[in-house]
Amino acid sequence: MTKDRLSALKAAQSEDEQDDDMHMDTGNAQYMEEFFEQVEEIRGSVDLIANNVEEVKKKHSAILSNPVNDPKTKEELDELMASIKRTANKVRGKLKLIENAIEHDEQSSGAGNADLRIRKTQHSTLSRRFVEVMTDYNKTQTDYRERCKGRIQRQLDIAGKQVGDEDLEEMIESGNPGVFTQGIITDTQQAKQTLADIEARHNDIMKLETSIRELHDMFMDMAMLVESQGEMVDRIEYNVEHAKEFVDRAVADTKKAVQYQSKARRVSIKSFSILPLSLAVFKLVWIPLVSFARSHSCSVVGRGKVS
Repeated sequence: MTKDRLSALKAAQSEDEQDDDMHMDTGNAQYMEEFFEQVEEIRGSVDLIANNVEEVKKKHSAILSNPVNDPKTKEELDELMASIKRTANKVRGKLKLIENAIEHDEQSSGAGNADLRIRKTQHSTLSRRFVEVMTDYNKTQTDYRERCKGRIQRQLDIAGKQVGDEDLEEMIESGNPGVFTQGIITDTQQAKQTLADIEARHNDIMKLETSIRELHDMFMDMAMLVESQGEMVDRIEYNVEHAKEFVDRAVADTKKAVQYQSKARRVSIKSFSILPLSLAVFKLVWIPLVSFARSHSCSVVGRGKVS
């Protein structure tokens, strides 16, 4: 009687433990599905920034190719720059939240969790893409500044005012458009148009420098994060020593990631590539295997020479 009761209690305990495990797995799966929905949303925002950067380039070319100031084009350019700033700040905030959640889970559950590795890989990929897009935007702004500066130089030459490169830079940095008109006769319509163009380009440069300063801190913060992530994933020697372990992990992580991402895509309007996952598998599988094969080949050749 006592043995039967003990067996029944053990069986009931086992069922409860299984129910708890199933509940944890279900909850974790739901969390990962929501995580991948967030990944898709962030990726869409980064793509939006990239598209807006391309539009900014077109507006820059349109403004510089037009001999007459076009207020509408300037207004559209300002709207694009404001949109990029807003979206970039949102992306940065979301990436920061993911980073904090990963750090918290690492401390509580350790770094060996498969879902945690997937999240870290996705976060790293999104961060790198974000920095690439913002680097392109920063380059676009600095290129436009140089083109505006060149335009001012040419217009001053036309107006008969010879200014060296260093002097021109000081005039621009002064923030006072009046320094460009000193000593220039504006008794003709052409001269007035030339000075108006100089002032417009100078105003563009002032706006650019403000925008660059505003984005500088955010850009440096993300760039440092990506650099630290690069150091973490490039530990080749460790991968070689644990090649089999990484292969097993990669296979398991791939299956789980495909499951989560396929579910997340069903609730997303856009269909996105699984390239970040492929990059993760490449680093986890291909690099260790190639390194292992090379070291194995060298050892075989060494033994052949000895014999």
